[in-house]
Amino acid sequence: MKKKHHKHILICLVLLCFSVIALGQQVAKDAILLSDYLTTLEQEHDIKFSFADNALENVYVKPLDLQSLTSKLDHIQQNTDIVITKLSDRYYSLTKVSTVSICGFVLDNFEQNTIPGATVEVLGTSLTGITDTTGRFYMNNVPRTALVLVKHLGFKPQFIEVEKLINTAMCHKIAMALSYQELEEVVVSQFLTTGLNKLSDASFELNLSKFGILPGISEPDILQTVQALPGIKSVDETVSDINIRGGTNDQNLVLWDHIKMYQTGHFFGLISAFNPYVTDKVSIIKNGTSSIYGDGLSGTMDLRTSDQLPIYTNGGTGFNLISGDLFGNIPINERLGIQISARRSYTDFLSTPTYTVFSEKAFQDSQVDNESDFYFYDFTAKVLYEIDQDHKVQLSMINMSNNLSYFETSDSNAVNGSNLNQDNISLGTRLQSNWLSNFTTDLQFYYTQYGLDALTISNNESQRLQQNNLVKESSVKLITKYAVRKNLDWINGYELTETGIENRTNINQPPFASNIKGVIRKHALFSELQFTSEDSKFYGRIGGRLNYFENLNTFKEYILEPRLNITYELLPNFKTEAMGEFKSQVTNQIIDLEQNFLGIEKRRWILSDGNTLPITKSKQGSIGVNYDTDKLYIGIDGFYKEVNGINVFTQGFQNQNQFNGEIGSYAVKGAEFLINKKNNDYSLWLSYTFNKNDYLFNSLTPSKFPNNLDVRHAITLAGNYTIGHFKLGLGLNYKSGKPFTRPDADDPIDNTVFPREINYEEPNRSRLPEYIRADASANYTFVLGKTIKGTFGASILNITNRKNTLNTFYRLGEDNSIETIERLSLGLTPNASFRLRF
Repeated sequence: MKKKHHKHILICLVLLCFSVIALGQQVAKDAILLSDYLTTLEQEHDIKFSFADNALENVYVKPLDLQSLTSKLDHIQQNTDIVITKLSDRYYSLTKVSTVSICGFVLDNFEQNTIPGATVEVLGTSLTGITDTTGRFYMNNVPRTALVLVKHLGFKPQFIEVEKLINTAMCHKIAMALSYQELEEVVVSQFLTTGLNKLSDASFELNLSKFGILPGISEPDILQTVQALPGIKSVDETVSDINIRGGTNDQNLVLWDHIKMYQTGHFFGLISAFNPYVTDKVSIIKNGTSSIYGDGLSGTMDLRTSDQLPIYTNGGTGFNLISGDLFGNIPINERLGIQISARRSYTDFLSTPTYTVFSEKAFQDSQVDNESDFYFYDFTAKVLYEIDQDHKVQLSMINMSNNLSYFETSDSNAVNGSNLNQDNISLGTRLQSNWLSNFTTDLQFYYTQYGLDALTISNNESQRLQQNNLVKESSVKLITKYAVRKNLDWINGYELTETGIENRTNINQPPFASNIKGVIRKHALFSELQFTSEDSKFYGRIGGRLNYFENLNTFKEYILEPRLNITYELLPNFKTEAMGEFKSQVTNQIIDLEQNFLGIEKRRWILSDGNTLPITKSKQGSIGVNYDTDKLYIGIDGFYKEVNGINVFTQGFQNQNQFNGEIGSYAVKGAEFLINKKNNDYSLWLSYTFNKNDYLFNSLTPSKFPNNLDVRHAITLAGNYTIGHFKLGLGLNYKSGKPFTRPDADDPIDNTVFPREINYEEPNRSRLPEYIRADASANYTFVLGKTIKGTFGASILNITNRKNTLNTFYRLGEDNSIETIERLSLGLTPNASFRLRF
């Protein structure tokens, strides 16, 4: 009997539900525009309504069979968000309420399934909620002008105007699009510090938003951070002269948002020129490079800002003892967003302990004194626009500058002065398209321009020296990706790059002028297959590039560059890596005079001409084994690299071979070892790098001798510790001395030539003393409000204030005596920072 009773109740409830739905549909069907209904009331009751036209836009009401004017007006107010105010017996005013009620149903746009548990947030307010089991949400007292954000894991966020969700008989349907994002497999979740990971293809990825702390770096400095990895160092402590596996800095490919950068440092190499707070990720590749990359004989550093549309307005600001900066991510609407950042030093009007130490190092052995005016700045902007769920456009821009000027009056009242400006402006655009579920394209274009200008005035402007180095490059690249099957991708593409470089020198007394220009076009076809086994134990990538170089005046050449990258998990936690690559490039930096550009920026970009400087080519192979668990990583890699087509001008010789211009090669044999013990609270690591780096110049005697960058041994012992919101980093760095050439002790000066010259011993027979530096850093993060965090940071480079010699060379003085010039490292260098993030 009870079952029958329950069955009847259930039937009645179902019938009641259908009746309510039918009634709701009938109400919605019979409703008319409120403005039309008011016109009827004005005629029936001889009254007048005053209102703004947009206040009644899209407002509906269902007329009922009511007799009195009061009941009709009450009916309007009860069923709409309109407030009616009686002004007199005949005149009434209508206004929209400032808050309304909203409701909606959240569905997926594929199968129209409801999405329970989706987050609903009214931006600019504290109103939040989630959808119920039917995908429905309802909110009261919502500001009419607000924007509603609906989001759920696995779906693209939706921004909806409140006006579209105002409660009616039928709630608004919100269709959510699935979010697809291809992720790299991460092999090591924490490598040395949080935010630094090793990927499945043996490359490294630096995630700046999750960056922890490294010794001597309280704030993330991108090009300082990469030097924590084995095999990546700088022999002169600058970020603009990074040496990867014994290569010169000009053999590194540095990309920012897919744009090749010809300037990477501020303060003449002591600070990275890239703002870390808008840089999302950095990929560091030492070998086994994908075929989509050209150039970069020694390595590749690919810096990218975020490709995701900002959901909230967020940003930050801060300062240290050198500069201040700010950045912001701003959503314009659900399809459009912008990212901006700006940084400027205040070294031209405020001298700090950090600036004093930096300037002593940067301006030693130059024409510039410490009282000069110097400042730098950089600015970035990025626009992200989502045409639809399958097509996205990005526009990126970066501008950076270093500016130096000084004037002095000699004892004879002669005025001398100099100016040095180093500028870079780059623009890039990118169109990403998903044409099919298994086929995508990526179209990229960029234009970059780098300029280095120096003006030296002496003897009351009677003598003027102007120097200029200008690089202009434009490139277009198309990358296609076809998923042959689940674990196999086929990548193809084409790249066209045109590079023009100009070098000018102009002296008025004695008259001299030089203007060297060159343009090279490069066409490249590339293709590769990428496979990952279903159990993720095997990863393989094989491909290559076919380059065609064309210098309209001197040469044309085809170069094939095969690439290989294989990793395999032999046993649980044991993985082997084997990789190799051929590469080539036509841009190099020469160092032809020690006092070029005031003796500070001595490097000029030049192009290969096929004669005095051929296309530089490299080949490299490596094999490694590593053991990896959550708490311990042990890895060892052996490698061999050979680079051909180098000129002594690009190597920075400061001996008998400085001006000869011979063509040669160098070969590096090396090994890298790392052991890293870590858990959630601390990370300790010991790294060791061995390099044997030798030149081979057949036309010199001897023909084989140590490379200028032949640092045989490099050891780092470091660690960091986290307790709550406090982080501490300590480290010790050791490097054996780099080679240099002494004058011949028995016959130091050659008096048989004019002007006299120094007689040197065999090239690079001597070595500098070993380099030792201890660093420390710390920071503390605290919460200032619901959405605001602050961070105090402090760091010390070279705690012991050890005077490390970075370079030694010799020159003849005015009295024909030999002068010894030593370039020293940074002394004890303190720094402090404060940041706010919101």
